[in-house]
Amino acid sequence: MNARTTRTLAAALSLTAALAISGCSSDSDGSGDSAKGKPSMTVSGGYMPEPVNDKMAGAFMVIKNDSKTADKLTGVTSPLSDDLQIHETKDQKMQQVPSMDVPANGELKLERGGNHVMFMGLKNTPKVGDKVTVELHFEKADPVKVELDVKERTYNAQNSNGH
Repeated sequence: MNARTTRTLAAALSLTAALAISGCSSDSDGSGDSAKGKPSMTVSGGYMPEPVNDKMAGAFMVIKNDSKTADKLTGVTSPLSDDLQIHETKDQKMQQVPSMDVPANGELKLERGGNHVMFMGLKNTPKVGDKVTVELHFEKADPVKVELDVKERTYNAQNSNGH
């Protein structure tokens, strides 16, 4: 595997983790803000391309904030790895960052070639069809658990219309 493939895979895994962190939740009043004044996050389209090896993998998803309060994705956890990182991609280079903004009434897109969640040092290597659980952690919102579908290595959500 060449360095570019490794970087691409890492970026993809990072994206998936970030989306997973935001999770799915809903409010009974439909305002998007919970009774405690916390933002409410939902996650869609979460997936992880099948890892090439047990060293790293990327995660991608869309985290939606339907509230009037901006928030930040501050971390991602998963039984699959003890080291999940949030990565941003600028000028075709990825770097770890401590958090990413989830704007009020907006969304954070974690996608191939862009910002993502990166799994480092996988405990095992999931296969296509498996599910990987992640929990997204936010500065203000409650944590959100997300199940990521393990997809083919060439899968790209931009070419698909589903979750």
